[in-house]
Amino acid sequence: MVEPHLIEEKLVNVGRVIHFYPRISVAIVELTSKLSVGDRIVIRGTTTNFEQTVESMQIQHKNVESAEAGQLIGLKVAQRVREKDIVYKKVS
Repeated sequence: MVEPHLIEEKLVNVGRVIHFYPRISVAIVELTSKLSVGDRIVIRGTTTNFEQTVESMQIQHKNVESAEAGQLIGLKVAQRVREKDIVYKKVS
């Protein structure tokens, strides 16, 4: 059996932040791959680097469970993000 901490996790680029609303802590993300509620994501940029679980996503102010490549989503984020930050999905 493999130790849990030895399982290698891969990061897959799923999108890019194109806007951030600091008052409500929501990032507008342009997706390049499918993303679903419950996915573990990492957001990285020049001064950004954190991990969180996708808890809330919206398309045109309506809650959705998943979104496809090419869609713009509103993503509730745990920390401040910046335009051009990259969103990665963790896959094991």
